[in-house]
Amino acid sequence: MSDQSLEIYFRENIFAPLGMKDSGFLIGTEQKRRVATFHSRRADGALDPAAFEMPQRPEFFMGGGGAFSTPRDYMAFLQALLNGGVLRGARILRSETVAVMMQNQIGELNVKEMRSAQPPYSRSFDQFPGQSHKWGLSFDINMQRGPNGRSAGSISWAGLLNCYFWLDPVKQVTGTFFTQILPFFDDRVVALYGEFERGLYAGLD
Repeated sequence: MSDQSLEIYFRENIFAPLGMKDSGFLIGTEQKRRVATFHSRRADGALDPAAFEMPQRPEFFMGGGGAFSTPRDYMAFLQALLNGGVLRGARILRSETVAVMMQNQIGELNVKEMRSAQPPYSRSFDQFPGQSHKWGLSFDINMQRGPNGRSAGSISWAGLLNCYFWLDPVKQVTGTFFTQILPFFDDRVVALYGEFERGLYAGLD
């Protein structure tokens, strides 16, 4: 409880300490010129550019979406989590807090496939079909080794426009993969994301 808007709190307590200069709910004119063009996937596989913009003066700032960022900035955030809440001397969370975030918080329940109610916006989504996976505090946790190399106990999640990340606390690596495409869980994007992950782990070996 801070009596601040989420925009101010994030900026002062996360973005600024981690040097995430291109992250925030509100962006300037120069930043708007660099916003990636949004595309929709057609039935024939081609991509159509389309208008898509988050309101700069929303009724409220959402914890689950609406902020702008870049892959470079988001990697700084992931590196802070990988390091137990600290990056280049700036601490945003206690290490104990980060550890709890990465633990199963749903007991015997399992994460199930999320069935799409609006296929033009999102396909049905299951990161680990046929495997047990749990939910931490904001993360999907794969309980077995992932199909593309990540260790059991890794955390991950995704954003609507086919943006993905994972963090592997065992191998001490993290990765993120950004596009601006609908519908979510696009076959081609997911396949490329898998190639990226496999290539990263092959490089570690």
